[in-house]
Amino acid sequence: NKLKFYFTMIACNFACIYAFSQVGINTTSPLSTLDINGNLSVKVINLAGSGTPTTINDGVYISINPQAQDQEFKLPNPTLVPGRIYFIRNINNTFTAKLTTVSGLLFPKNTTTGTSQIYMYDNNSRTITVISDGTNWTYIY
Repeated sequence: NKLKFYFTMIACNFACIYAFSQVGINTTSPLSTLDINGNLSVKVINLAGSGTPTTINDGVYISINPQAQDQEFKLPNPTLVPGRIYFIRNINNTFTAKLTTVSGLLFPKNTTTGTSQIYMYDNNSRTITVISDGTNWTYIY
């Protein structure tokens, strides 16, 4: 019985350690669920526009290149990717890109008024950060 008790206690201790553990990269004392002491690289994608809406569904830093005026680039359904962040930059110096979403709306930070599309062009919104809240997208210039 004592042996069972000790094995049970050891198993419980390991379960607690792994259930509430934190992962550190280049640190021995992580302070968050994931604590990185160093550089972080994210996936970079280049998307050229086409005759149909170009879907954004991969990468973190997205360079979009519209081939015609107001070419559409579509964000995924925010309910399927809660917490996802994209950094999107229109790299074309001639054409405006139109950013839309499959579902929900696009909300500028600090407002409660959403829109179904954002136009990305020079001198206004060449680079936009979008964040899914699980229902809609919040965007920041």
